[in-house]
Amino acid sequence: MQFSPSNGDFTFVSSTEAEELSGTIDAQDIKLNMGSDGGKDLYATTFLRQRGYGWLLEVDEEDNEDIKPLLEELDIDLKDIYYKIRCVLMPMPSLGFNRQVVRDNPDFWGPLAVVLLFSMISIYGQFRVVSWIITIWIFGSLTIFLLARVLGGEVSYGQVLGVIGYSLLPLIVIAPLLLVIGGFDLVATLIKLFGVFWAAYSAASLLVGDEFKTKKPLLIYPIFLLYIYFLSLYTGV
Repeated sequence: MQFSPSNGDFTFVSSTEAEELSGTIDAQDIKLNMGSDGGKDLYATTFLRQRGYGWLLEVDEEDNEDIKPLLEELDIDLKDIYYKIRCVLMPMPSLGFNRQVVRDNPDFWGPLAVVLLFSMISIYGQFRVVSWIITIWIFGSLTIFLLARVLGGEVSYGQVLGVIGYSLLPLIVIAPLLLVIGGFDLVATLIKLFGVFWAAYSAASLLVGDEFKTKKPLLIYPIFLLYIYFLSLYTGV
């Protein structure tokens, strides 16, 4: 058998029949592209994973079902806030509201909204009062909390902050009345006293429990003074 290729030609001789076969093979063009995008991507991926940077290639796939509404993300329950507002504005036990939910299930956004609303109606002629009202709310609640703990009360700062904030609602209710009858000093004074007693009673009835026993006036009095000061920030007196 003889095989001697040259420029695509070949010669083949069979050893059995001793016949010489000759011919030509035309080789097709073969292209090898090593610079394709797929090859580059594969090389870059391998390089990053070998160097310990594979985490750069990871893509977070979030399921649409896991996306929560904004109010739920911020832990804002509008129905719960509305119910607490009704509990504060109508503090009489005979109305059947479960008022302890204001204390036992405190939230931040509801009291903050009430304090901001009270601050907004106090802006008239005294814009700087807004930041001062928020400051008094935070540190006044802290004072009531520390006093309650010293007297033996089982209450948290978040609970006091929520109750004090929600209990500003009576002062917001009487604010339009004071604008209408501002010229009648006696009537305006009575409405102011009514608003302060209303707010102080709403807060004290939630914060001052039976555990204080004979020490209740020691906590009720500073709560009453706190709401007098809140009202003074609104009236400017």
